[in-house]
Amino acid sequence: MAGGKNPWGSKGGSSGDGDGDTPKGGKSNGPKNPWLPPGSGGGDGDRRGPNIEDIFKSRGPEGPRRTGGPGGPNFRMPQRPGGKSWFPVAVVAIIGLGLAATSVHLIGPQQEAVVKTLGNYTRSMTPGLRFSLPFPIETVDVEDVQGVRVVRVPEGSQQVKLILTGDQNLVDLSFIVRWNIKDLENYKFELVDPVETVNEVAEAAMRAAVAEKELDETFSGQGRAAIEQDVRERMQRTLDSYQAGVRVLGVEIEKADPPAEVVDAFRDVQVAEQNADAARNQARGYAQQVLAQAEGEAEAFDKVYEQYRLAPEVTRQRLYYETMERVLSKTDKTVVETGGVQTYLPLPELRRRAQQANPTTTVTAQEGQ
Repeated sequence: MAGGKNPWGSKGGSSGDGDGDTPKGGKSNGPKNPWLPPGSGGGDGDRRGPNIEDIFKSRGPEGPRRTGGPGGPNFRMPQRPGGKSWFPVAVVAIIGLGLAATSVHLIGPQQEAVVKTLGNYTRSMTPGLRFSLPFPIETVDVEDVQGVRVVRVPEGSQQVKLILTGDQNLVDLSFIVRWNIKDLENYKFELVDPVETVNEVAEAAMRAAVAEKELDETFSGQGRAAIEQDVRERMQRTLDSYQAGVRVLGVEIEKADPPAEVVDAFRDVQVAEQNADAARNQARGYAQQVLAQAEGEAEAFDKVYEQYRLAPEVTRQRLYYETMERVLSKTDKTVVETGGVQTYLPLPELRRRAQQANPTTTVTAQEGQ
């Protein structure tokens, strides 16, 4: 190639085999072949075309092979004194730590645990540091037995739970139940779903308790307290019969309202009942007043009668005078039955004339004096 640069040979043309790459002496003065690894004959020796086998020998599956560094063919794991590998020791240590982690258990003061050997219950664990066979020979299930758990019926605050009362009325009632674990073994192995069982038993007990009460009792404070106590006792009896291992701590009614569809009519009924109660109270008060007055008059008559029995004539005359005084004090006429005195003397009329003859004079002070 005259007058040009040859990337595989020397600058300019030279005499040789006619390709312009190798001089006559057999030594290459040009750059090394980039496709051949070092020491493969592509250095200062005779130049030749790249062989496809040489190219793939110098390349790995992910690119050219590296001849050094930690990932290269010269990388070796650290060895123990004596030339043995640390790999078996690391495997044994990992397995030992796993077995120790599944064999040592720290049970809290409010917790208990049940141990299953090959899937079958064998024993329970109390609070403290406890040991078991490694997994999967023995499995340990830890539960908080003293913590208070809550079940809400119905579950959503916006849901409606209509319950029929003893007087055939409907009440929208929601309540919560607080409970904990009494027997962990029964709790784990006697029921498929203990929480769902507590929920269903609570609803059944509440319906049974409300069915024995009237509507007004579900709204009053004392009625609610009686229902809550009744529901708790019913639930405990039922759960004990199931051997559920559950202790019912308390029941609390959150809401007891009439259904939303009839709340206006219900309020009208309440207002009418309140008015009726007020009228009854007023009538009772009047009856008690009249009765007290009659009892007082009867007592006074008994006292007069006792005096009449002791002195009939004197008592009769005294009663006559008192009666006439009480009657004649309300009239403006005076009757005098004594000789030498005018039969009728208009004393009230004379009194009025005297008052008109001597009018009362009122003096008003003038301004500026």
